[in-house]
Amino acid sequence: MSMSVGGDGSEDAPMSDINTTPLVDVMLVLLIIFLITVPVVVQTVDVSLPKVQFEVTTTKPENVSLSVKGTDGGGCEVYWGLEKVDAQQLLDKAVAKLEADIKKLGGVENMTEENMPEVHVRGDINTPYKCVGGAVFQMQRAGFSRVGFISEPEPGGNVQRM
Repeated sequence: MSMSVGGDGSEDAPMSDINTTPLVDVMLVLLIIFLITVPVVVQTVDVSLPKVQFEVTTTKPENVSLSVKGTDGGGCEVYWGLEKVDAQQLLDKAVAKLEADIKKLGGVENMTEENMPEVHVRGDINTPYKCVGGAVFQMQRAGFSRVGFISEPEPGGNVQRM
């Protein structure tokens, strides 16, 4: 704290000195707060995000087409083609489809990356992640290793073959 001592002898004259101690205290506190919080806000983790290019989808008859959307009550609806299925029916149909494809090829030893059926998932833009993730999980649980997502390219965007 500062105090005015002495003066010009007249006690009625107004004091013209400003007490800057509270201002300096506030400024020091703000400086310390900024020195602590700015590095926390600025810190980031370097992540190399994938570059997305749309690839034209080649539809083969052995591919499985799933449509997934959420319901108003927070539930999920999964459609195999145009048929609505629940989680157990999805798993059963996927296992039966994969077993039929393996039998048609003459055994697991004849299954290659080229003739392995794919799963194409169409998810509504407002579908919760748990719905899409659950459908993908069930298909992978059945044995499908190639799962892709069907999206709509931006209007006027370039579509390139990879």
